[in-house]
Amino acid sequence: MPQILENVSLKPYNSFAIDVNAHYFAEIETENDLNELFQNPLFSNQKRLIIGGGSNILFTQDFDGLVVKMSIKGIESKIEGDQVLVTAGSGEVWNDFVNYCVINNFAGVENLSLIPGTVGASPIQNIGAYGVELKDVFESCAAFEIKTGQLKTFNFEDCQFGYRESIFKGAFKGQYIITKVTFRLSSQPQLNTSYGAIEAELLNRGIESPGIADVSAAVAHIRVSKLPDPSTIGNAGSFFKNPIIEKHEFADVVAQHPDVVHYPTADGRVKLAAGWLIEQCGWKGKRVGDTGTWKNQALVLVNHGHASGTEVYQFSEQIIDSVKSTFGVTLEREVNIL
Repeated sequence: MPQILENVSLKPYNSFAIDVNAHYFAEIETENDLNELFQNPLFSNQKRLIIGGGSNILFTQDFDGLVVKMSIKGIESKIEGDQVLVTAGSGEVWNDFVNYCVINNFAGVENLSLIPGTVGASPIQNIGAYGVELKDVFESCAAFEIKTGQLKTFNFEDCQFGYRESIFKGAFKGQYIITKVTFRLSSQPQLNTSYGAIEAELLNRGIESPGIADVSAAVAHIRVSKLPDPSTIGNAGSFFKNPIIEKHEFADVVAQHPDVVHYPTADGRVKLAAGWLIEQCGWKGKRVGDTGTWKNQALVLVNHGHASGTEVYQFSEQIIDSVKSTFGVTLEREVNIL
């Protein structure tokens, strides 16, 4: 039976390093732990919060319920011709999983290097970076149904992936706990280096025929140069989603701002760069008290030491209002507010 602790500080369990407490706290290291916790009356009688790396959460108050920290580890692979099925426990650190794949020459996730968080959160958020999304390599996941205590398997179609969205954030929000995820990767890399600064970084390194390790290293270098390390300054990575707007809306924006950074989407809409919008409004590197935006990337909100979650939230409200006023575009938070 996993131990249930009381009045536990959540500061070590959220990358913003917000100092709030959980009334109850339990750590899950096996699927059996989850079954046993399910049978404890506390599990059904308390409000619950399931966390992995705590890298996509902003706490604005104490959590008056049970926080369940998912720490199921383990990685296995199965080769099927040129393809490889790799299954990882939900508690595996995402970047450790990416490194495992790169070392073994399993291609597909190299562009997702250094994204904070755990494997279990990756399909919930449909994480993505540098032209690749989780859905591009997703095969299936196993998930514990909170209502029944049964394990269920979700395939690609079941998950209803969208931009930073899935069924686990929509219709099934709060109903399942992911225990492991299986990815379909390849031993024959088809590299994606066209997005962002990857090609420039490879060229700068003198690499003309890159492998997946080269792409991973380039992406990691770019991220480190732009983003703060959560172990030294509290943050949750990108705080806002890149807004996706209709063509007629984009026509209005580009008429007023011809240099707006944008990318076409597969469905005929237009994706704008939220960081660019925020920077144009004068927020890059701005600090108010102990919160602010990162000096190298306006899309990242930070805790300089002792900011409260409410202060970070209020700061984000000011940014949303500013971008709306300047560009007529409403930013949406990527981070979950609690």
